[in-house]
Amino acid sequence: MRFMIIVKANKDTEAGVMPEEKLIADMTAYHEDLANAGVLLDASGLKPTSKGFRIRFTDNQRSIVDGPFAEAKELIAGYTLIEVKSRDEAIAWAKRMPNPAGDGKPGEIEVRQLYELEDFAPSESIDRLRQIEVGPKG
Repeated sequence: MRFMIIVKANKDTEAGVMPEEKLIADMTAYHEDLANAGVLLDASGLKPTSKGFRIRFTDNQRSIVDGPFAEAKELIAGYTLIEVKSRDEAIAWAKRMPNPAGDGKPGEIEVRQLYELEDFAPSESIDRLRQIEVGPKG
């Protein structure tokens, strides 16, 4: 089972304020523990929405909307992707994550399970998806 631990953005992450060294060290240790346990798939921080864009779909049209975006509490500042045997194991790992906002500050993470191809009814499209090789080539 794959789960994404989503780090919520705040005014500091949206302002591009880099984390303090202690938080970087704590997050590094946490991710080392995940890697040593064999459950870490990927992890990264995201640059502020001022550096991003959205694609808005209206009928058959697509338009680009440049950031920044309002409502920082609904934005994502980073993520950790893990593969574990159960929801309970995902909860246990998520509870070990250091507070991404820093010690003593209010923070929040969200944990969501990813769909697996086995969750979908068999079809030609699902078979084609199974054939796609993910990752850099070369």
